[in-house]
Amino acid sequence: MKKIYSLFALLSLFMLSGCSVYNFTGTGKIDAKTFQVNFFQNNADLIEPGIDRTFTLALQDLIMNQTNLNLVSNGGDLVYEGEIIDYRITPMTATAVDANGQAGAAQNRLSIRVNVRFMNKKKETDDFEKAFEFYYDFPGRDLPTGSVLTEAIRVIFERITQDIFNESLAKW
Repeated sequence: MKKIYSLFALLSLFMLSGCSVYNFTGTGKIDAKTFQVNFFQNNADLIEPGIDRTFTLALQDLIMNQTNLNLVSNGGDLVYEGEIIDYRITPMTATAVDANGQAGAAQNRLSIRVNVRFMNKKKETDDFEKAFEFYYDFPGRDLPTGSVLTEAIRVIFERITQDIFNESLAKW
């Protein structure tokens, strides 16, 4: 009898998903069919080459993977645009003075802030302009280069793009 109830519950979820009442990405019914992500220019004071392209592609990929919207280069029903406005590295905790009389940072933080303008041509009340920011902490002895930088940017952009998705489509 438990198997029948489990099967019924699973079948009900799929039926609800199919009629746009609920889907597994958390978005409600989306009236749009297309979206576009314009290039996010890097306008931060400290420039890290290539993160503008990396961010633009990360946002495109997330929306394509979590919706059935089609990516277009212009004329999209949903439009994402903006710029990277801050990229900074900040020491978070200090260490004691070493044998050479130098104090250092035990931990550093890379923070990135992105300003986003979202326009929904089908429902203009959903439009917004908002800054999204996240950070990545790394040991003070490490430099933000190579694999440390790659991992930091991946983690930061994963969080920022998910926050943008939630704000624009999931309404969480």
